Amino acid sequence: MTDLIKIELYKIFTRKRTYIGFAAIIIIVLLVHFSFLWEGETIHQFVLGDLTKSFYMHGNLLNGYLISYITLNFLWVHIPVLVVIVTGDLFAGEAGGGTFRLMLTRPVTRMQIVFVKFFAGTVYTFLLMLLYALLSLGLGIFLFGTGDLVVILDSVSIIPENQLFTRFVLAFTYGFIGMTTIAFLSVLFSAMSGNSLGPILLTMAVIIVMSLITTFNFQVFNAIDPFLMSTYLDSWMGLFTLRVNWHKIYLHAGILILHCIVFYGLTAIYFAKKDILT
Repeated sequence: MTDLIKIELYKIFTRKRTYIGFAAIIIIVLLVHFSFLWEGETIHQFVLGDLTKSFYMHGNLLNGYLISYITLNFLWVHIPVLVVIVTGDLFAGEAGGGTFRLMLTRPVTRMQIVFVKFFAGTVYTFLLMLLYALLSLGLGIFLFGTGDLVVILDSVSIIPENQLFTRFVLAFTYGFIGMTTIAFLSVLFSAMSGNSLGPILLTMAVIIVMSLITTFNFQVFNAIDPFLMSTYLDSWMGLFTLRVNWHKIYLHAGILILHCIVFYGLTAIYFAKKDILT
């Protein structure tokens, strides 16, 4: 099994498309940091709105934590694209290249192949999110220092500096769970497809449709909204309130993990019965 994992990871990281996601994250995060270095106060006033007119703000509010929080909001819609361009190819690439029959001539079971594909996709997603966290948070703290974080959601929350690092670690961890759920969905579609483009487009289409349903909160869809993974992808924001609803965070993370289990199970069932013709 270890050799299979090594081979699968080797195949992923020898493809040029794998590095599109890493390059995109580097470029976008660096652009955000450069923008704050260039026009930080202007952007800061825009983010805080009229609060600076009503309250006296003291301390380093334009800090690495604020920029990392804003970066999280900016990039959340783009990371799924970067994930699926690799994970959507894990099965479909083999089918398109005609290598499945060759793989199955070795003493390898179909369930082992399924496990290795999902494991490799999870590793790629983790590395993508790790780079994202190191650049947005680590570089932000290096360039702008630390301080309290002002968050405007349903209300205004001022989170003390001594709590923020832990909250950001948890936020990125929750983000990893969410992005892994999207990765597992694309792997499921990849197992059902004979080309790489189909799973990528289908996964993004599903995410867009679910996000629209969740965002606009149409009453006709209220019955299915709790079953959509898009409902839970942004629950990391709950970590940036004065009183964190830990039960809600754990519940939503558990629901996303349950989605992963379902997607994995469906893939295993489908691939076990699939006729390998190429």
